[in-house]
Amino acid sequence: MNAVEVNGLSKVFKKAYDKTLKGVFLSSIRKEKKLEQHLALNDVNFSVKKGEAYAIIGKNGAGKSTLFKVISGVIFPDKGSIKLNGTIMPLIELSAGLSRDLSGLENIKLNCAIYGLNKEKINQILPDIIEFAELEDFIDTPVKFYSSGMKARLGFSIAVHIDTDIILIDEVLAVGDKDFKEKCYERILELKAKGKTIIIVSHSLRPLKKICDRALILHKGEVKAIGEINEMIAQYEKQNPKKKKKVKKKVVKEETLVKE
Repeated sequence: MNAVEVNGLSKVFKKAYDKTLKGVFLSSIRKEKKLEQHLALNDVNFSVKKGEAYAIIGKNGAGKSTLFKVISGVIFPDKGSIKLNGTIMPLIELSAGLSRDLSGLENIKLNCAIYGLNKEKINQILPDIIEFAELEDFIDTPVKFYSSGMKARLGFSIAVHIDTDIILIDEVLAVGDKDFKEKCYERILELKAKGKTIIIVSHSLRPLKKICDRALILHKGEVKAIGEINEMIAQYEKQNPKKKKKVKKKVVKEETLVKE
């Protein structure tokens, strides 16, 4: 059974041309188009099995975040359809769901309530959320005084402690220290072991090998390949080799001492 089915998905963004006032006036007289169209997604098709961990790989601007936002319902597609079999938790921008004027504790209660948890359930998971986020000493502090790393820890901790069927993770692990990232990856593996469906985007390809079963390569809004995770990463790295940093050679001028 598939947890996610994406069929013929397309999304176009319209952007105004960057012109001077004179340029806009002349375009109006000439009846030129005033909007530039950008095809972010073009006929995207794929499915994710229930309980599968699935990676979406691609360069910046490939359309990964747009695809995630369409799946999560943040934006709507222009063409195509999405079928979700289960509840969904999108971890796209962790700090986006936090109110800066509320404390960490108040944000936890608010977000849990938004996702339908009753007071009893919130009180039950509250200590686990705080402990995982490592914010015991700052939980009563307003979020506006948190660093970006603290916000990310709080947002991630809330999300992974709310029971859901499908979890979308978009580059949210880019913030935080090495130890916390490892803890996040371990938590994701625990959720996978419980039968949760996970779709993840990350520029760090190595952790994906440990977490994911299959992957999709996205390039300029189009699906280029779908297959087993190791094969897809090898194919992507072959097509996008890392540029070697040029080492600047220092030219040392030797001074010849002439004895008189």
